[in-house]
Amino acid sequence: MMSRFVRPFGAKRYGRLYLIAVEGSVTEPGYFDMFDCQTLKVECLRAKGKSSPPEVLKRMKGRIDRESMREGDEAWLVVDKDRWTDAQLKELHDWVVEQTKKVVKRGLAVSNPKFELWLLLHFEDGARVNTGASCSNALGRYLPGYDKRVQDGVFTDERIRDAVRRAKERDTPPCRDWPRTTGTTVYRLVESLIRPPAEVPAE
Repeated sequence: MMSRFVRPFGAKRYGRLYLIAVEGSVTEPGYFDMFDCQTLKVECLRAKGKSSPPEVLKRMKGRIDRESMREGDEAWLVVDKDRWTDAQLKELHDWVVEQTKKVVKRGLAVSNPKFELWLLLHFEDGARVNTGASCSNALGRYLPGYDKRVQDGVFTDERIRDAVRRAKERDTPPCRDWPRTTGTTVYRLVESLIRPPAEVPAE
């Protein structure tokens, strides 16, 4: 059976739009592209040399200014905690909560220490991870030779749901902005992406 996350070749895309501004240029776009399907149009705004949180936000604002978005569409910022300061992340969080128009949902997904933690949660709970290096080492046990590229067929529907569950278990109680210790809120974006069409608010 074909995964609901895979768009059949030649099928016309329709449905709600997800604009996702990411810090990286390879890993995050490769991952989120999996969700582009008949009921979703996923467009990743990838880094082009500048990857700081303010640059991610700038990229999103510029794209939204040029995009005709409809009710039910969503705009997400996806960044790492890594070396960035709380002040830089707060700028992104403020943009999310200050939205005046409720038509398009805004969201912030932060991984501490980095996005690879979210990938690792597809396989285990990451209990021993507390640094970027330990995260990469742990992920290497499941993806030998990992070079930031997302391999086809690795992140199955079941593994994606396992990652959501594990991330939610870590995020208890749910943080209001971003994880201060090892954790990731990418699950909030993915939960929205895999939500059945029947649960999407009507336009």
